[in-house]
Amino acid sequence: MIISPVAYRYARSLLDLSVEKDQLEAVQEDMALVARTCAESRDLQLLLKSPVVKADKKEKILNEVFAGRVGRVSSLFMGILVRKGRESLLPEVAAAFGELYRGRMGILECFVSSAVPLNETARAQVKAFAETKHPGRSIRISEKVDHALIGGLVIRIGDEQYDGSVIRRLADLRRKFSENPYVPEI
Repeated sequence: MIISPVAYRYARSLLDLSVEKDQLEAVQEDMALVARTCAESRDLQLLLKSPVVKADKKEKILNEVFAGRVGRVSSLFMGILVRKGRESLLPEVAAAFGELYRGRMGILECFVSSAVPLNETARAQVKAFAETKHPGRSIRISEKVDHALIGGLVIRIGDEQYDGSVIRRLADLRRKFSENPYVPEI
């Protein structure tokens, strides 16, 4: 998801407020819940983006959806977003808050795509590899199975990508074979 700068500003404000109120962990859990709920519910996404539905109705629906599931700080913050007319940014703000939280806590997200699910040995090797590249950071691994890779792994840490997949090697070979170094003698 591409996150707008405005969403980062709101997320940073929420982060500062949650630190001030000493509720950082609770707000992080709330924003993770909000992000999951928005991602899973197409109706909620459409409601938040709809210019036809009035702000007070949107705020009431959000209160009903998240009643008893999020804390007071998160609930009030969502109300502020709605009153400011920025309710369509709620999924982005929740995602941005997660990124800012991980950055504050020194947690680095490592995305691994593989042709088959990783076993414990491979998972430990990936974690060790990420720790050598980024010492002093806590590593969180997110795995995804992608059968199109045929074999091997693709590891993405931040903006760095390490591609050791079979499909990549085949593409390299195809490119190398297309370059014809043979020049016939005349």
